[in-house]
This record gives sequence, structure tokens and C-alpha cells, in this order.
Amino acid sequence: MHEEIQPEGEPLRNAVRWIAARRAEQPQASLFKLINEAARRFDLTPLQEEFLLKELPPPRQEQE
Repeated sequence: MHEEIQPEGEPLRNAVRWIAARRAEQPQASLFKLINEAARRFDLTPLQEEFLLKELPPPRQEQE
């Protein structure tokens, strides 16, 4: 099980919340696309986007 993510910076925290909400609504949505959209929506830096790509767990079907 993954530890809870505690990112620094309000835009990054907002992006994590937004991605979690979208994944709850659309479990089949591409994590990569959600992160890309969140990066634009919350004006994330490339490092913040990379953080999300590394730290967010893939959807269940992608894990198996």
C-alpha cells in the first residue's frame, strides 16, 4: 500500500485533489492524461508534474 502523499505547495495539493476526484468519477481515465491536464489547470512546474508521475499510483487495472 502507498503512503499518503503530502506534496508541498498549494497548486500541487490542489492538483492531487483534482486528480483523485477525477479518478473516482472516471476510474478508466488515463492517469497520464489527468496529470497532464492538472499540470495545465493548476499551472504546475515541470518538476511538480514529474513528481505526480512518479508518486501517484496507477489505476488498479494498470497495476495487474
